[in-house]
Amino acid sequence: MRAFHHPDQMRHSPQFFLVRGQVRPNFEVPERAASLLAGLQALGIAPEVAAVPDRAALARVHTADYLAFLSTAAAAWADLPNAGPEVVGNTHPAPEMIANGARLGPHVVGQAGWYTADAACPIGPGTWEASLAAAGVALAAAREAAAGRTAYALCRPPGHHAYAARAGGHCYVNNAALAVEALRDAGATRVATLDIDSHHGNGTQGIFWDRGDVLTVSVHGDPGRYYPWFVGHAEERGAGAGEGRNINMPLAIGSGDGPWLEAVARGVQAARDFGAEALVVSLGFDASEHEPLNALSVTAEGFARAGALIGGLGLPSAIVQEGGYNVDLLGTLLQRFLTGWGDA
Repeated sequence: MRAFHHPDQMRHSPQFFLVRGQVRPNFEVPERAASLLAGLQALGIAPEVAAVPDRAALARVHTADYLAFLSTAAAAWADLPNAGPEVVGNTHPAPEMIANGARLGPHVVGQAGWYTADAACPIGPGTWEASLAAAGVALAAAREAAAGRTAYALCRPPGHHAYAARAGGHCYVNNAALAVEALRDAGATRVATLDIDSHHGNGTQGIFWDRGDVLTVSVHGDPGRYYPWFVGHAEERGAGAGEGRNINMPLAIGSGDGPWLEAVARGVQAARDFGAEALVVSLGFDASEHEPLNALSVTAEGFARAGALIGGLGLPSAIVQEGGYNVDLLGTLLQRFLTGWGDA
């Protein structure tokens, strides 16, 4: 299996993270990528450096105004008097404001609230460059999948919480959605996404909500008690041409290997029933029992079995890295998942 990464992904080093009213160190650190690279090395896989795309390549998924914000926000913020080191929105347009005709203004403080969903996506001096690099990594893996093979994309920052025009949850560019569109452009008539990160893939759901040619499946912790809090419920099925093409499988907090693997197996069957010609896997390790943001308590053996279940589909696949924040274990969990996939 080929794998891809890019050194520019280390340029994103967020500091701000708001948890239950407290500012804490951000978990989405560059060391995550180092741990995953070590895991690949242990498997004998030498990851290749992916080409960095231009901004236009991201417009397949994201709006032009949002991309312009991402590329300029850090510099505009630095020019503000008494500004902190990172762009963090401190007000967001409420539904009532939108209903009354809310509009985007020219000031970066207003833009920060408009283009971010929460306070878990601070934008620093290297965030845009790292996001571009991560997008290129996902696109490189998608090209492998388009050629009938499977590849792993070491994407950092992750992407599945990013909407077409809004960042959130450590995510800025939706790498998985870019991979889906690349596979569609390469000729796959039906592409399935299977998100096994412990958080609901709300950005991916939002991007493909009304699409009949893309199946989105997410296995995650119950959003009634876990990020993203407001979406990720089983009743969310898509709309229009996408009706029935969105499948959410929220699990009770504390669910272990058994319920999680049963849900993953149902997701695999859904992709099979859909008639998917290619697959994008949003691979998160934050479902691990040793995860600082743990909700699902999955073991290393559980990840190996999940790899075997999903790999057993036999579809050309782009495996796109999402969350997972225990830097001491990420490399090992990646080894277990990819070994399980290879044994399928």
